Amino acid sequence: MLSPSRARSASRQRGHVLPEDTGEPDYRFTLANERTFLAWIRSSLSLLAAGIAVVQLIPAFPLPGVRTVTGGLLVVLAVLCAGNGVLRWHRVEYAMRRDGALPPQRAPWVLAVGLAVLALVALVLVVLKGVGG
Repeated sequence: MLSPSRARSASRQRGHVLPEDTGEPDYRFTLANERTFLAWIRSSLSLLAAGIAVVQLIPAFPLPGVRTVTGGLLVVLAVLCAGNGVLRWHRVEYAMRRDGALPPQRAPWVLAVGLAVLALVALVLVVLKGVGG
């Protein structure tokens, strides 16, 4: 098996242009970064659809206004998710082009905690509806 430097040398001798020769990151990393961005956008669209569905389709909860607040929080998480997707894509692309370290991530924690809180609220509402109905 060839070492990475020997593989690059052999590739150059065959006339191939390598990403490091052009200053561009390997296209596979760029495409992986794009796929991650698209996953954030899909998650954002799902949260947005869930927020709209909660407000428009679900019957009223035992407590007034909870349905609107729950739907609103889902929409806020959707906006945060989409915004984070764009920022993360840009920061990772910037780091790859400068051969730097990848940026730290806090957004998954925010998203996980937000969804956990909403799930607990939903659980309480289901229990209240079961007790009262």
